[in-house]
Amino acid sequence: MNILVELATQEMTATIHAWFDERLQRTDLKQTANRPPLQAGVFNDFMLDYKPGRTTADDLDLGFDDDDARPRTPARLDDAQVRELIAPQLTALVQARLAPLVDTPMIDYRFTFRGKFQTAQGKLHLTLLDYVNDGKRQALLENIHAYIVQTLTQGSAPTPPQETFFLARHLLDQQLFPQPDVAWIIAQYDRIQALNKARPDTLAEHRYHIIRAITAWAENIFLPQYYDRALSAYRATEYTLKAGAAPDAQALQPIDLLLYGAVMILRHEPSYAKSKGLKFLEIARELGSERAVRMLKEGSGSFPDADTHVKNALLECRANDVFATINISIAREEEGAYAQALAFITHLLQNGFPKSYQIKLKSKVKQYLPLKGLAKSDTHRFFANALAHAALQPQLEVYARAAIEQFEFYADTEGEKNCMPGSYATFGLGLLDARYFPLVQHYMANIDEEHQSVQDQFTVAFAEKHGVTTDTIAVLAACLRACTDNAKVRIQAELEEVEKLELFCQQLQGLEGYVVEHMLHPIWGKLEKLATLARKAQGRRKALLLALLAAANKADA
Repeated sequence: MNILVELATQEMTATIHAWFDERLQRTDLKQTANRPPLQAGVFNDFMLDYKPGRTTADDLDLGFDDDDARPRTPARLDDAQVRELIAPQLTALVQARLAPLVDTPMIDYRFTFRGKFQTAQGKLHLTLLDYVNDGKRQALLENIHAYIVQTLTQGSAPTPPQETFFLARHLLDQQLFPQPDVAWIIAQYDRIQALNKARPDTLAEHRYHIIRAITAWAENIFLPQYYDRALSAYRATEYTLKAGAAPDAQALQPIDLLLYGAVMILRHEPSYAKSKGLKFLEIARELGSERAVRMLKEGSGSFPDADTHVKNALLECRANDVFATINISIAREEEGAYAQALAFITHLLQNGFPKSYQIKLKSKVKQYLPLKGLAKSDTHRFFANALAHAALQPQLEVYARAAIEQFEFYADTEGEKNCMPGSYATFGLGLLDARYFPLVQHYMANIDEEHQSVQDQFTVAFAEKHGVTTDTIAVLAACLRACTDNAKVRIQAELEEVEKLELFCQQLQGLEGYVVEHMLHPIWGKLEKLATLARKAQGRRKALLLALLAAANKADA
């Protein structure tokens, strides 16, 4: 064995020992023994990434290769040296370290040892060991089927998200289900969602685990049969259809699962993740799925036709949940047309239509809200047109409450004009009538101020329109809390009045210091300016300004 092979073997051997030693040290086997029935063991994957002088090991392969164009060492191993001289030694070492652990809770029913080796020919990928503990595998299968019968089929109680984390992946594990029944798998995913539908926050976790499991199956098992992949840590995965790839109907049966995952992503994932759902749909179409063609044209099929298409003498509405678009053509510009359109949109949103949607509008009327910084989009124009009809205000509130969703944004806004669904209706109603002040507060409580700033301009307009009163102070406080650091709300003159300043102070009681400082900034700017005003003030006004400063500085204590 030459020196290069010997040194490389020593480096990789040390890395393998370090991986096992570190995991033995931090794994409490007694505690792990109490793992849930759907977890057969903790570790199931080991990836060795050999790069001369900087070899690493991890629990999984993230898929990103950074093969250097120029070697950091003057010489590299040949592929043949790795395969014939080094790989057998590494495999034997892992088998030896694994042997005393396979029946403990530390190791899953299967354990795969993979290697990536930087060689003179490029990056060599090898699967060095694929161990399966059949006893554990059979026990896990029994637990899975028992769980499905007792908890999903016969049960009626909500389930813990951790159980879905394991089950969603097990159902797509080829070692457990070599010939998956796609319809049955989808039925289990649907049942999980049905059992947890009364708890929206928990339901979102279950959906997250289901989506991740389907995505992993699609990217690592199903699609590689037909596509070459280019993985990158910095951009979306690129898929290129393999030459001669022409799957038959039998091979394409699992495509329904790919389409199910695509719809889940489009309906429940944040805006930035939806491109993956569309990509899955396009791939399914390219593979010959007629259902994918229909979905791209007409929608996912998750909604009855009557919910996605309405046409009469007043208007025509057509919705596609795949592209999250609602096409509205107003034939007669009157209250009834907008009432029907609002009912159409609201019903869709209340039944799972993507919140990050956009309207494509055909209308002769071009109204916009009297606010700077809003996108001059069809979506904006539709709601501004609807707001011109006073009788539609209650219906607009119902729509807004159905649309408001944190971390979702209208699909036709971006950057500084980004805004949460429900923005246009809420802004318009909040400026029109005090009856909708609670709606404004609800809206502000759900804003993701890191990704939208249009609330700054609304807050300015709200203060100018309604001023500082006992009726508006709570709304103004909610707006200030949701504003960005760039907001400038000119109510300082009104707060010269002690009574109004007192109202404002009451709204800040019990808040964290950094929150108070954030809310003061749009009015007075830096705290130094407020301190200067406090020094010059007298009596009750001085005491109130000092109280504001003290509240803002609580975080510094």
